[in-house]
Amino acid sequence: MKKVVSISLGSSSRNHAVETEILGQPFSLERIGTNGDIKKAKEMIKSLDGDADAIGLGGTDLYIHSLKRRYNFREGKALRKCAPNTPVTDGSYLKNTLENRLIYYVRDQLGQKLEGEKVLLVCGVDRLGMARAFDDCGADLLCGDFFFTMGLPIPLRSLKALTRAATLLCPILVLLPLKMLYPTGKKQTYAKPKSKNSRYFAGIKYVAGDYLFIKKNMPEDMKGKIVITNTVTPSDLEELERRGAEMLITATPEMNGRSFGTNVIEGAIAALAGKGPDQMSKEELDAWLDKVDFKPRVVRFPQI
Repeated sequence: MKKVVSISLGSSSRNHAVETEILGQPFSLERIGTNGDIKKAKEMIKSLDGDADAIGLGGTDLYIHSLKRRYNFREGKALRKCAPNTPVTDGSYLKNTLENRLIYYVRDQLGQKLEGEKVLLVCGVDRLGMARAFDDCGADLLCGDFFFTMGLPIPLRSLKALTRAATLLCPILVLLPLKMLYPTGKKQTYAKPKSKNSRYFAGIKYVAGDYLFIKKNMPEDMKGKIVITNTVTPSDLEELERRGAEMLITATPEMNGRSFGTNVIEGAIAALAGKGPDQMSKEELDAWLDKVDFKPRVVRFPQI
């Protein structure tokens, strides 16, 4: 049995484990939160090195991208060094491929109109694959990178604007502790919603990107909105239904009530290939993605 374990800086309340098969190969997939404790995360990664077939990093990233280059997070790099013998994945490859494909799936397979529709992408530099696809589909794109990570009322209303911002911001962001930019530990579960940011959801049809950013900032009334995201729990579904969301779409499939993060699914591909994404060409990675053929999860909520 292949073993993939995601060590997350997020809340342990979102832990999940499942046994499944991928391409006929038995897998154990598990997510373990360390409640923001980096020291504990490092210790756990060291203990898994050579034991697991792949180790995922959750609640943090190895890389962040502009359209032209990749930048290494200082924090992620330190965690990765704890596992010199086992592939370490953060999901960044799948964010730029699987999630890019997801937007076309929403348009072509689910029949959702994207051209001219208002889309709020909560953090574009974290989801450039989505941003490119929405732009290509003619959506009216608003990226909330400044709103939701820095509290600055600066809208990014196009892929071009996002590209310029990424070029300026990425070299700075990778030097910061991720907890300054992203909810980690207990903040993933207990943080008070930032109601002042809910105004950015007004008039929006599609809300896309990291679910914890969405959860932290979304308004009480989500009636009629379609949420395109990942890494959701059963309680997240209940909350979206209670707030009146029309539909939830995740890039990765449902596994025992949970959609795992891209770092876990990327870890499964690394385990099958016997090497990490950095050791594979784009063509080889694309071939593996085509082979496993993960289907998106689609949940339609009853409308009252």
